[in-house]
Amino acid sequence: MKNEELLFNFYERFPELRGKGIEKAFSILLSSCQSGHKILICGNGGSSSDSDHIVGELMKAFCLQRTLSEEEKKKFPPEIALKLQKAIPAISLSAHSGLLTAIGNDTSFDMVYAQQVYGYGEEGDVLIGLSTSGNSLDVVNAAYVAKGKGMKTISITGEKESKLSAISDITLRLPSTETYRIQEYTLPIYHLLCLMLENALFGDEK
Repeated sequence: MKNEELLFNFYERFPELRGKGIEKAFSILLSSCQSGHKILICGNGGSSSDSDHIVGELMKAFCLQRTLSEEEKKKFPPEIALKLQKAIPAISLSAHSGLLTAIGNDTSFDMVYAQQVYGYGEEGDVLIGLSTSGNSLDVVNAAYVAKGKGMKTISITGEKESKLSAISDITLRLPSTETYRIQEYTLPIYHLLCLMLENALFGDEK
């Protein structure tokens, strides 16, 4: 399915999310990926789980096969090459429990994502910050470091203006102030973005 069709079907199901900046967010992500850069993702609680979920859709096949080219297969043993899938480089910053607790204990817990963005991030990368309030200090600090590193920041928050919306390149402000409702909207949005990226990078639109 083409990206135009994906967007049309998405807005048919979620008309209230039209005009929230999804197309711009996709453009930022695609430009970064096409330039050989990576995506860093962070959030707390349910948003931490969403960070891991997004990486799972990006780093391996989602809806397309992502088979290696014949030329690339030659670089690896055949039994490995047949199982490898093309990846969209992405890291969930909430997935490293040892590092998170070391930073939290030795520095402070509001720096657990900022330190990783400083270490992993490069100019041209993208940070996706998930915060239903938009004011989670550890995510906000990560966005400040991303800005200093020359990265783009995409935030997904509730409908209110927030610290994240003030410093992000684009904020997808979802139409609710209830945490569970914001989270319910968040999943279809990132599924859509992952599908569109996969289509653009590995599908007929390549």
